[in-house]
Amino acid sequence: MRSIIIFLQQVNVEQKLKEAPDSQYQIGVLIGSFVPFIVLVGIAYALYYRAKKKEQNLK
Repeated sequence: MRSIIIFLQQVNVEQKLKEAPDSQYQIGVLIGSFVPFIVLVGIAYALYYRAKKKEQNLK
């Protein structure tokens, strides 16, 4: 599973930063590279919270 995530997130950020026209583009590249990770963490937390809530209701 990790290899799939790593493969999907392989973006050459360093090259994009070197070729950036200005600092605002650099900030956008950095934010854009973290968005997929943040979304995955949010989904994982939502699933965890939902499972925990369901488990408490069974008791």
